[in-house]
Amino acid sequence: MLTAGNTVNGIVIQPRSCNCDFRCRASNSTGVSVKKYNRDGFFIDKNGKLRSFNHKKLSRKRCGSLRGKGWKYGSGFVDGIFPVLSPTAQQILRFVQREVDSKTIWDAFDSLPPTHATWDDLINVSVQLRLNKKWDPIVLICEWILKRSSFHPDVMCFNLLIEAYGQKSLHKKAEFTYLELLDSRCIPTEDTYALLLKAYCMSGLLEKAEAVFREMRKYGLPPSAVVYNSYIDGLLKGGNPQKAVEIFQRMKRDCRQPSTETYTLMINLYGKTSKSFMALKLFNEMRSHKCKPNICTYTALVNAFAREGLCEKAEEIFEQLQGAGIEPDVYAYNALMEAYSRAGYPYGAAEIFSLMQHMGCEPDRASYNIMVDAYGRAGLHEDAQAVFEEMKRLGITPTMKSHMLLLTAYSKTGNVAKCEGIINQMHKSGLKPDTFVINSMLNLYGRLGQFEKMEEVLTAMEKGSYAADISTYNILINIYGRGGFIEKMEGLFQSLPAKRLKPDVVTWTSRLAAYSRKKLYRRCLEIFEEMIDAGCYPDGGTAKVLISACSSEDQIEQVTTLVRTMHKDTKTALPI
Repeated sequence: MLTAGNTVNGIVIQPRSCNCDFRCRASNSTGVSVKKYNRDGFFIDKNGKLRSFNHKKLSRKRCGSLRGKGWKYGSGFVDGIFPVLSPTAQQILRFVQREVDSKTIWDAFDSLPPTHATWDDLINVSVQLRLNKKWDPIVLICEWILKRSSFHPDVMCFNLLIEAYGQKSLHKKAEFTYLELLDSRCIPTEDTYALLLKAYCMSGLLEKAEAVFREMRKYGLPPSAVVYNSYIDGLLKGGNPQKAVEIFQRMKRDCRQPSTETYTLMINLYGKTSKSFMALKLFNEMRSHKCKPNICTYTALVNAFAREGLCEKAEEIFEQLQGAGIEPDVYAYNALMEAYSRAGYPYGAAEIFSLMQHMGCEPDRASYNIMVDAYGRAGLHEDAQAVFEEMKRLGITPTMKSHMLLLTAYSKTGNVAKCEGIINQMHKSGLKPDTFVINSMLNLYGRLGQFEKMEEVLTAMEKGSYAADISTYNILINIYGRGGFIEKMEGLFQSLPAKRLKPDVVTWTSRLAAYSRKKLYRRCLEIFEEMIDAGCYPDGGTAKVLISACSSEDQIEQVTTLVRTMHKDTKTALPI
């Protein structure tokens, strides 16, 4: 616990019995009076320039300048201002980031004086933690304010807590916090509803999300673009892009003008589903509606083309970004590098990397990972290794993804020893290989015919060392099928229900391919019917495998007719 003692110029907070070293000072250790802290500070404006502000000109409502303000959803802070933390707030920030015991933190907070300055410091620290996506400390601070402090919580405190619980997928606690807000006679803002709605979406509770809309109308708050954006964002994070498209269409039907953020979210959605043509259509639509794209919008569109390896289109959008007077940041450069990487032009990616440095934009870890991937995709494993080593030399710690990309580069060349060395290096670095890494090793052993090693890895996974997923068995089914080991392949396929794994389109297509190679046309049709009965619909790969099983023009015609009937989207992928 911390006690507070008065000095000439301020309050010195010192530990009484706890072992923590958190202390807030307004005078030096010798007791000599220190000049009172001047609360005038600085903020970064929307153009990224550092400017000063006078705190006396800010609203000074009861219990602090931020009480009752809430914040503009997604902006990070009130009116886009980012005040520099006071010395006390900086100590609080360091303390909550270092200390994990909630009792110790709360005991320390109990010693803080119940003043306007303390309120400002706690809220400013919470907002800084929000920017850093540190949700656990936010919960501790806001819960202390609600449960143990003498402060009367306002809507901003409740909003911070609802968002933190939502990000942690604790929708019940987010809901309870909303009810507490109502009980405390606070008036919910549109941000409150937006955050609650997003919490439900991220947990897949779409019925409750719709109930939020009804609740808003009950209080005379028709859903605005802010709320729709939160709904769409929550659906995307919850893995429901189809519903996100429906909500976007509803937004337009309700005559709510989509904002720049709305269009950016939807462009991201189409980019991630490899529909760059739809992303471009939306981009043109927003400009026709006089909705100005920002750097995030341009970067999302560059990423959309990058995922499909359309580097010329990506470069065209990048040039439009510059033509709009926007300075590219590291994310924009990374997106363009990714476009060249996926298109198979590693030296084009390297040229963008050099340009970024020349323009004074410092590459980040993702930049180096993209270069490792670019060289790896092109089979230039030595160059990939060189970038990896350069990253370490610069003090950038390689992540799981960094190692995975390097492993993939060597896997392409069939260098088992080097791949095993990378796995050992990961262990030494304190990184436990995930399922994706282990699946890559399974695939490597299988491709090289080292079935004993492959099966040893599978046994280790099944014993619980690593979690096997459907991709694990897709790799094995494909390898056994290619090798002609039909019985082993069928044994694995039949074992999936017992492992609580559902075959996906890749599983069924890999199984079909084993029989297709033997031209067992009738058996392929039987498996195809099983696939449809199981509720799994074919894609373009399935159609190609079925056609390769055909031995006559009549069979080809039968297959194309059948697939078109079963899946309306497949006809565009059929090679006819």
